[in-house]
Amino acid sequence: MFRKPISLILILVFAIGFAQTVYKTENNISYYPEKISKANAYISSQCKLNFYYPTNVKNFSTVIWFHGGGLTGGNNELPKELLNENIAVVSVEYRLAPKVKAPSYIEDAAAATAWVFENIEKYGGNRNLIFQSGHSAGGYLAMMITLDKKYLQKHKIDADQIAGLIPFSGQAITHFQIRKEKGIPEMQPTIDEYAPLFHIRKDAPPIVLITGDRELELLGRYEENAYLARMLKLVSHPSIKLLEEDGFDHVAMAKPGFPLLLKEIRELTKNIKIQKILE
Repeated sequence: MFRKPISLILILVFAIGFAQTVYKTENNISYYPEKISKANAYISSQCKLNFYYPTNVKNFSTVIWFHGGGLTGGNNELPKELLNENIAVVSVEYRLAPKVKAPSYIEDAAAATAWVFENIEKYGGNRNLIFQSGHSAGGYLAMMITLDKKYLQKHKIDADQIAGLIPFSGQAITHFQIRKEKGIPEMQPTIDEYAPLFHIRKDAPPIVLITGDRELELLGRYEENAYLARMLKLVSHPSIKLLEEDGFDHVAMAKPGFPLLLKEIRELTKNIKIQKILE
């Protein structure tokens, strides 16, 4: 006489366990306050983000993705490799040179990140599980606002709240576009306030640097990241990895980079949740 209730329970458990995650996309969200957008036509038209998130999952992780393009171009697209992975994805459009100069695009990256911190919980996400990533110039922006704390401090956010920094072939020295703006030759390596290397610190969030093959990468991109990783280790940063994708150049490295990004997000998310339980 108990078969029917037990069978019903098993069916419900099975259905819940295999329920599909439902996602929603919201496009062209302005991430600057309305007052700032109205006062600047370029900010109003350019500073938008696309937001893809699960609607029937709570406490999900979020990755903020900054596109590449040398700080002068590029497309703001949600990477298809990050979709349907039980995480939220925020792709960010930012102002570009030559219409603006440094640090405008870095400030945009910080403003977009601040929008995520301020709003993610409204959608069911976890404020403690926000990750930074991006390819090339996008990786550079993610590195700058994570390592140089002043950009997020303007928004009353501590950069140490970022759950993890996982850039793809980001420039660790001063970006070549910024050197160009300063009249410094492209082949003249520079480390100043606009270089992630300048801001190495022991207390930065966990960092995973992903690059293409050192023999195929753009200029010295692998070596820049290797130097950044080495210096972080020397200041006793507790969680730094450097991953080199053999056989992939600067552009091609993005595709195999996405599974690595997802793997690192899952591992860091698991560690953070365990740490919260222990606390």
